[in-house]
Amino acid sequence: MPAAKTLRSQKKRATNNKIVRTYTKSRMKMALDSIDSKDTVISAISALDKAVSKGVLHKNNAARKKSRLMKKFNNKTKS
Repeated sequence: MPAAKTLRSQKKRATNNKIVRTYTKSRMKMALDSIDSKDTVISAISALDKAVSKGVLHKNNAARKKSRLMKKFNNKTKS
């Protein structure tokens, strides 16, 4: 019985994590495609923070992605 319950829990957790991961990736792609738009960049950063709070992404991974995104945004808006 416990093994079956663990399997059910893992499937549910994997599904929820996939939803959050997909949402985060799509927000990052939108931000990179329209790097001039501040709203999309803020949306991507928010999605990364939510993924960290839900335990889907490691905080250092999200920090690295946010840093690279902001670097591209700042370079694009500066020029």
